[in-house]
Amino acid sequence: MNDFVAQEARDVDVVVIGAGQAGLSGAYHLRRAGLEPDRDFVVLDHAPRPGGAWQFRWPSLTYGKVHGMHALPGMELTGADPARPSSAVISEYFARYEDTFGLRVHRPVDVNAVREGERGRLLVETSEGTYATRALLNATGTWDRPFWPRYPGQETFRGRQLHTANYPGPEEFAGQRVVVVGGGASGTQHLMEIAEYAASTTWVTRRPPVYREGPFTEELGRAAVAMVEERVRLGLPPRSVVSVTGLPLNDAIVAARAKGVLDRLPMFDRITPGGVVWDDGRSVDADVILWATGFRPVIDHLAPLKLRTAGGGIQIDGTRAVRDARVHLVGYGPSASTIGANRAGRAAVREIRMLLGRTPAAADAG
Repeated sequence: MNDFVAQEARDVDVVVIGAGQAGLSGAYHLRRAGLEPDRDFVVLDHAPRPGGAWQFRWPSLTYGKVHGMHALPGMELTGADPARPSSAVISEYFARYEDTFGLRVHRPVDVNAVREGERGRLLVETSEGTYATRALLNATGTWDRPFWPRYPGQETFRGRQLHTANYPGPEEFAGQRVVVVGGGASGTQHLMEIAEYAASTTWVTRRPPVYREGPFTEELGRAAVAMVEERVRLGLPPRSVVSVTGLPLNDAIVAARAKGVLDRLPMFDRITPGGVVWDDGRSVDADVILWATGFRPVIDHLAPLKLRTAGGGIQIDGTRAVRDARVHLVGYGPSASTIGANRAGRAAVREIRMLLGRTPAAADAG
């Protein structure tokens, strides 16, 4: 990590916040545009090591179980052992990527606030000092902000409550009665794993699950992204692309449905010391409640810029914040998938180049 600690703001052209898929993609395209790391731009990452959110994935999520992992631009991920944990495989890949392209990520660095500065620059206040930047590429993702719903009686529960962000793997639930809350991909994956070890499992969701038969085509992908894009265009909080695609009806899900593991109950009404209950009199005893309830964008550090709309989200056009053309959000809303993050990084840098008055590098013309 750079040893820079300054009393006064250090001038740079671009600050990249986050070194996951979107941040590294952006940094790669900044280099291709002729900007030099630590001279023209800096990449700041909150995590202790390379790997983005992948480094925190549960051990039982092997690389072979990962769906839709797209390589970073300019370097494929090849020869990976499908039986190894995805956290190890992808973290090592990200580390090689940073070294190969000399991206010089500063970590661990906390970004506390971004606010208006002088000379038309933004001040990025961090744990290693303050940067005065002409443009900001925000790629903070969602992993650091798990969403915990609140239900009556939650504080009285005598068992264990945890979020999918802290999921330790299925073995830890051996012999326990587990309630899994959430109808997304993580919730179903955890549920199917836990069912092999737990004394009992109960699955509850706010809405009935929607299953998708057949392959996930390019057309379906474009339609899903368009739905999320419309929300952020209107300034509404984004939903994940996965949330609008449905659950793939693969062999594992078919088998789990046949066993009754995916027999879903509607959302309970309150929590008791010993479990969960519904207003119709139904109840389930539980030792564990696992909240697979998703994440929210990590954007509180942008609050001083007042980018949020009345709808609660940040209105963006492409990747650019409508209320401040210096700010680009990548890995936000429609670009929150790995392939979307790659494309968003490139698109954001194209606009940032124009903002900086730099002509496109020949290598980026394609």
